[in-house]
Amino acid sequence: MTSITATLLDCMGSDLTTVNAARVSYNRESEALGASGVDGSPMLPVLNDGDKRLIGYLANNRHTSPFGHAFASFLCEAPIYVCRQMVKHKFLRINEVSRRYISDDPEFYYPPHYRAVAKDKKQGSGGRVGDVEGNAAIANVTKHNARAMMEYRNLLSAGICEEQARSVLPLSMMTKWWWSGSLDAFADMCRLRCAPDAQEESRILAMQISVEMVKRYPVSWAALRGIH
Repeated sequence: MTSITATLLDCMGSDLTTVNAARVSYNRESEALGASGVDGSPMLPVLNDGDKRLIGYLANNRHTSPFGHAFASFLCEAPIYVCRQMVKHKFLRINEVSRRYISDDPEFYYPPHYRAVAKDKKQGSGGRVGDVEGNAAIANVTKHNARAMMEYRNLLSAGICEEQARSVLPLSMMTKWWWSGSLDAFADMCRLRCAPDAQEESRILAMQISVEMVKRYPVSWAALRGIH
């Protein structure tokens, strides 16, 4: 089954980056007490207690600019309807696979279960539907995707360009994108998308990003996410 994934590609900086970006205001600089890593995790600088308190102070008082000097890049894969929600976060950079240039058969996302309409309209969905309704939904969506693929291939065979032929493909089509940004930008995204009332598919992606960020920036991420 096609899955929603976020894979860390690259990162720059550490918790010490945040500390020294703040301390430059006083023309000062901290040094790590050493480096440590556990169970195959990356080696990270060990901060003194004063530097840890500084990071907490910055986060608690919304002095977020020092957190903007550490960066990460992820390769994300999700259905288009999830991607379009996630990339609304304006301080995160995106470069996406373009079906203007590729014509191979796309993959489609089928959720492990379908959810009911929420009673509270402020929420996007309610609890899981029954097996009968869920199986019927899967069957209908599978048929819909097959019909869309047939029309897509027919258009390409008729000489229609990829950028127009793609218009018949459904929003459940998987897409792939590079997603890069600063520590504070990803923290703001995760604050919204990891929340219990966020769309489940968006939360799956955001939680994977959060797991990777806490490995690389444990003190800063805990402070920004409020998980002291």
